[in-house]
Amino acid sequence: MLFSIPCTFMRGGTSKGPYFHARDLPQDAEARDRLLLLAMGSPHVRQIDGIGGGDTLTSKVVIVSPSQRPGVDIDYLFAQVSIETATVDTTPNCGNMLAGVGPFAIENGLVVAADPVTTLRIFNVNTNKVVEAVVQTPGGKVSYEGDARIDGVPGTGAPIQLNFLNATGAKTGRLFPTGSRTDVVDGVTVSLIDFATPLVFVPAVALGKTGHESKQALDADASLKARLESIRLQIAEKAGLGDVHDKVLPKIALVARPAATGVIASRYFTPWSCHSAYAVTGALCLSATSVIPGTVVNDLARLDEHDPCLVTIEQPAGTLDIRLQIAGDLAADEPSIVSAGLIRTARKLFQGNVLLPLESAAAADVGLARFIDAE
Repeated sequence: MLFSIPCTFMRGGTSKGPYFHARDLPQDAEARDRLLLLAMGSPHVRQIDGIGGGDTLTSKVVIVSPSQRPGVDIDYLFAQVSIETATVDTTPNCGNMLAGVGPFAIENGLVVAADPVTTLRIFNVNTNKVVEAVVQTPGGKVSYEGDARIDGVPGTGAPIQLNFLNATGAKTGRLFPTGSRTDVVDGVTVSLIDFATPLVFVPAVALGKTGHESKQALDADASLKARLESIRLQIAEKAGLGDVHDKVLPKIALVARPAATGVIASRYFTPWSCHSAYAVTGALCLSATSVIPGTVVNDLARLDEHDPCLVTIEQPAGTLDIRLQIAGDLAADEPSIVSAGLIRTARKLFQGNVLLPLESAAAADVGLARFIDAE
């Protein structure tokens, strides 16, 4: 026998995965995570017995619910489902998957659409931060078609504007988690910055790289990845994050001077393999760090003196533009970056039900009493 769970499968930015209404999942976090592992087919390198894509970019889950918080429309919880182990990590955020939250909420009746656009305020449960999303809704209906193009995704789509508000200290509560703009780890000067997500920046040249290598070349370099992981583990301890050997935060990235017309070049790790493009939260952090004096990123950045708040990132899939809103002196002890915004696209791929074997779910103790068996 099988039982079913309502689900919408969507592409959000350069990632994709299932979107669930929170009411359709167990309220107990452990039972919920066991169910998500079953649904995605983890742990298995190909996730062959589930709907996961066998890659970190396609083993992501979004859980949405109406918010009870004043001035907020939707609560959004992101879950990274491991491929190799039976673990579900809700400590990180995913700005790409966030792009689909607005359309999902509107189409599921959680938010009333306006015309021609609908603006939602989304509370990110992972980071306790608010994000503003502007969704195209001509005639009061979500439109996925448009002329917006983002690198890493073929074709075009309707633009979804995401404005990350007051993203400083998303996980640690501090822009500089170690108390310093730079630290020396294994003889390498690095910067750990927490803006939208905590991210360790390492000058590529310090590890014998250019910062313009392909994902495939970097993934094949076992020595490089070992050095990056050593730096990541040590800086996390220094920041008070503890032992993070089995956690994805903080992420880590190589940074370099731009090769073309960008402001900064970078290769972002997830953290144990190179991202084929660049995570949105990572890009927000990189853009913010580009304008903060005294960081290793700012030292390499080529800011436009006429428009220093627009940061173009050169990454494996092309470029990514981030628009910053800054208040006050960035050289101050507590620099103020009010918001960071970018354009994403999303598309609904299919809508229906995830079917799970009753016996497997019962063995995993996912709380079957709440679900109706499928025929």
